[in-house]
Amino acid sequence: MSAEDLERYENEQELALYKEYRDVVKIFTYVVETDRRFYLCNAVDVKVRSETGDAYFEVTMTDAWVWDIYRPARFAKNVKVLTFKDVNVEELADSDVKLPPGTGS
Repeated sequence: MSAEDLERYENEQELALYKEYRDVVKIFTYVVETDRRFYLCNAVDVKVRSETGDAYFEVTMTDAWVWDIYRPARFAKNVKVLTFKDVNVEELADSDVKLPPGTGS
């Protein structure tokens, strides 16, 4: 497989992932961004932990969808993430998930 073939494959996978995101975003309540992943979920809890002296975040999500082109299954019932980096949680409003005309559903 050439570098060009690999790049074409990754571009196709990214487009398929975006289309999946566009189809599923309407069923979720929250967007969660960590340093490594982007999630959609219906319940999220973020706790700051510091048992070892260094503060880190423990993020627990329920009914999640993971933005990752390399995962064979992007839906997960429960997800737990531990990170020392920032975590961004946003609640989706109905207007946040409306797509421009001509972009699909």
